[in-house]
Amino acid sequence: MTDRDYTETFLRRYGCSEEEVSTLLGAYDRIADSETAADCWIRAADMYAASETCDWNEVLRCGRQAGETVGVHPYTADLLTVIRLSAWLKARYAARGIPESIFHDSMADVKYKLDECRLVKGICGTFVGSWYSGFFNLTRFALGRLQFEVLPFGHEYTGRGRTLTPDSKAINVHIPRTGTPLGKADCDDAYARAGEFFRDAVSPPVFMCHSWLLFPEHSRLLPPNSNIRRFMSEYEIVESGMYADNAQAWRLFDTEETDPDKLPADSSLRRTYIQYFKSGGVMGWGFGVRFQ
Repeated sequence: MTDRDYTETFLRRYGCSEEEVSTLLGAYDRIADSETAADCWIRAADMYAASETCDWNEVLRCGRQAGETVGVHPYTADLLTVIRLSAWLKARYAARGIPESIFHDSMADVKYKLDECRLVKGICGTFVGSWYSGFFNLTRFALGRLQFEVLPFGHEYTGRGRTLTPDSKAINVHIPRTGTPLGKADCDDAYARAGEFFRDAVSPPVFMCHSWLLFPEHSRLLPPNSNIRRFMSEYEIVESGMYADNAQAWRLFDTEETDPDKLPADSSLRRTYIQYFKSGGVMGWGFGVRFQ
């Protein structure tokens, strides 16, 4: 299978539209047909092939240089670099005996970020290319509905018979934007899978999460049956705060617009936040710990 065939197969596997496939393959062809641009791609691939712990930002820089040579947007170049190098990543999963299903769940994140970039920026690509370093150095994995990696806890905590220091290891939780509800059964399954997957690194399991979803104000803003409120309730909030402004609203509204009168109001959550903004509210975040 050629690199181009692999790229097309990848895009179709994860449900990209015909327009997205056409746009991204068109960008691929522009890079591949230029010797100068293709050389940059080869350098990026050589770096990652040599070591999964290579400088990921340098890999992206080579990919962006390839795109720049032929007028491909940096976000598009980043996405194509991620997709091309996923072939090497898949081989590393196999070499380590990690199930292929985990590879496919992890790489589904490419489509989530593509959707996000298209909605927020109007570009087929990803505006968070550096995010993928965790996947490509094999420290971050999707295990069902959630994504996980082992990191230092970074805080002091005593409670529930446990004491955690900043150096204690914990399983860090990411909540990808999948387009599906954050249901309890799916989350419980993901936590159980993560506890087993990382059992040699963190036992018994302890999870931590830093997210706008854990903003304590949600207990007041959202109804009791809210999936976000239920998700947050399973964490003991260790620290929380407010952002300086509502620039993070793109995570909820798929736009960089912050004027509440111009934000889409097509869901109850969005309408709740619009009213919150109009009353002078600012988005916030929470850091919490969850025990299995």
